[in-house]
Amino acid sequence: MTLRVLIVDDEPLARRVLEKYAGQTVGLEVVASCSDAEQAGKVLAETEVDLMFLDIRMPGLDGIEFARTMVDGPMIVFVTAFPEHAAEGFELEAVDYLVKPFGYERFERAVRKARYLLEVEAKHLAPADPVLLIKADKKLYRLPYNTILYLEGYGDYVKLYTTRTKPLLTKDTLKRLETQMPADLFFRIHRSYIIAVQAIQYMEGNHVCVNDQLLPVSESHRKEVIERMG
Repeated sequence: MTLRVLIVDDEPLARRVLEKYAGQTVGLEVVASCSDAEQAGKVLAETEVDLMFLDIRMPGLDGIEFARTMVDGPMIVFVTAFPEHAAEGFELEAVDYLVKPFGYERFERAVRKARYLLEVEAKHLAPADPVLLIKADKKLYRLPYNTILYLEGYGDYVKLYTTRTKPLLTKDTLKRLETQMPADLFFRIHRSYIIAVQAIQYMEGNHVCVNDQLLPVSESHRKEVIERMG
């Protein structure tokens, strides 16, 4: 499983060190490297991120304040030169707390911990049945996975497109539904779209065609789309 990583630190040297360590680590993909919380917020609004290395003392919104603004955000590893903030970091359920300067072994240990927690969560939430239960139109729908084409997120709502029914609008989040669906059958191509692997017809530029509909592919997911098609 490849973890999509976001680096947030106002110090260029610190960002370069984290980028270097991430490049040395199999299974990590740095989707962006930002100097402040404002830039990071824009990345999170457009790109799916699994793990964020977040500095604490930054101009404007600091790392602790930024973490408190996130709902359903990525796992966080706090990175700072000030160990006195550790208690605050762990109150926010951070995966780990790296005190500068740190070496590659310490960085890699934090990544292993994050990967382990994500794998445990995935196993715990793995679906037991080959169906997805959805509430829509005051009804409870039982949708076999092999009938689902793609899901489109609209904030607190998700629209599901299937081979058997008209599009169904349910009050739920794309992120929560993603945890209910088998990862070998479905994957995210964009912050707003999850598609069925078997439903892909073709790829054209930064779009894939599913059920004769062109859906956008974000740059961070393009490689996975090509691999899944293969």
